[in-house]
Amino acid sequence: MPAKPHINLMTAGHVDSGKSTLLGRLLYDSGAIREEEMRKLKEVAKELKKETWEFAYAVDTTKEERARGLTIDLMHRPFETKKWFFTVIDAPGHRDFVKNMITGASQADAAIFVVSAKPGEGVQEQTKEHAWLLKVLGVNQIVLVLNKMDAANYDEKRFNEVKDEVVKLFKGIGYKVDEIPMIPISAFVGDNVVKKSDKMPWYKGPTLIESLDQHIKEPSKPTDKPLRVPIQDVYTITGVGTVPVGRVETGVMKVGDTLTFMPTGVQGEVKTIEVHHQQIPQAIPGDNVGFNVRGISKNDVRRGDVAGLPSNPPTVAKEFTAQIIVLQHPTVITAGYTPVFHCHTASVACRIEEIIAKIDPKTGQVTKEKPDFIKTGDAARIRVIPSKPFVVEKQADFPELARFAIRDMGTTVAAGVCLDVVKAEK
Repeated sequence: MPAKPHINLMTAGHVDSGKSTLLGRLLYDSGAIREEEMRKLKEVAKELKKETWEFAYAVDTTKEERARGLTIDLMHRPFETKKWFFTVIDAPGHRDFVKNMITGASQADAAIFVVSAKPGEGVQEQTKEHAWLLKVLGVNQIVLVLNKMDAANYDEKRFNEVKDEVVKLFKGIGYKVDEIPMIPISAFVGDNVVKKSDKMPWYKGPTLIESLDQHIKEPSKPTDKPLRVPIQDVYTITGVGTVPVGRVETGVMKVGDTLTFMPTGVQGEVKTIEVHHQQIPQAIPGDNVGFNVRGISKNDVRRGDVAGLPSNPPTVAKEFTAQIIVLQHPTVITAGYTPVFHCHTASVACRIEEIIAKIDPKTGQVTKEKPDFIKTGDAARIRVIPSKPFVVEKQADFPELARFAIRDMGTTVAAGVCLDVVKAEK
């Protein structure tokens, strides 16, 4: 494994703001994609009559994504800067793919937030939705890029207009905007991504890749906490056996450990651990790993389960108290409402049993006890009952497994964090 510290980096922003193209450009210009691979991608783009999409295809690998020109799944690809070893999580911007975006945000240490500077684009509905989600999901390190400067004739005035819109949005959400670098780029042409652009002499700041090294700090690795590994997928590999895949959020997983998978409670022994096709003796927080487990079959474990050690197993909630912020709801939310909660890699329908109090999102003070309803823009404390067993942890113990988004009718209705859990009886 590389000696450089490992950072999970995600992209966020409205659909068509150029996230995949930017990542493709970043991977190509930093040498993570070779010349011949790029040539092939250009040919694919030509065949599909999408001539400007070759960089996006570096990360959009499935046939459906290439044909539709959209990022559907999360794409993990490694690249390096002088300081960091990055795994890039390319998160989808399309509305119906927000659920994957949430999985991405819950794994990310930092985000490149992409806004299009093209006239007529700028801050859009999903720009706002993604910004809120990042905040609630605890992604605090952000590098902001204003893309498509080539379509805005590299105009400083246009850059400042969009920048002001974004500053207003991020300030309102509670980000410290003076700590966020804002960089004018063209991902397609390659301006200010890895190479400094000569087309914007008015911009004196760093390129995107320099900014990643200057602004991103290494997240603390909670190795001293009990082990928690939310499962993303489970594979059966011939000659190996059952291989769950997930990211270690807290604790350390070692070869030879016995693991408990909750909520089912099945147990098995770790035979091998792999990161990017290399076997390692132990995995620490931040590692995206595949691990072969003896004693369980593929049907015993599924996406949304969480692995831990039997001495301190992941918490299965009978009910929990949470603090949420309503991002958008067509009417109002009342007790009895049962949307889907997306937490780490799990998605479970949960009933909002009681709205305990309405609170001021900026100060956290209670503004109204037991309100009848809450609506868009409101923050509240609620009591929730899951429709089936699911793992959620308290913010105070495991913030990584306490954040969630609430979705209904294809949109993200609210986002929040779990404050307290009533454990399910065994």
